[in-house]
Amino acid sequence: MGATYAEVTIRPFNGTSKSYTQQFLVDTGATDSIAPSVKLAQLGIKKVGAEAYELADGRVVTFDFGLAQIEVMGRITAGRIIFGPDDAEPILGLVALESAALKVNPQTQQLEKLPAGMLK
Repeated sequence: MGATYAEVTIRPFNGTSKSYTQQFLVDTGATDSIAPSVKLAQLGIKKVGAEAYELADGRVVTFDFGLAQIEVMGRITAGRIIFGPDDAEPILGLVALESAALKVNPQTQQLEKLPAGMLK
């Protein structure tokens, strides 16, 4: 099974035109999205909290997070973005994926738009 990547654009809510666009690994096992701290700081995204996260190797680490606009495949949502290490691989987590009405097709490993969001 291969990895799924998507071009994601992160924007702050401060009214500037600044943005960070990068290929993000789509990880349906990750709750929140993560990007390098240096990139988020350059955008002016503020840290608003901290949360403990379990990593793939089983360690529990606390990361700061901020709130940002997240755009993928022309769909815009908003949510938590973790301030990761400066060399962190950007990850698009499940919350942003689902709130943008997107899914990973298990046969093709491609990101697909859902025809409608779920409210039931």
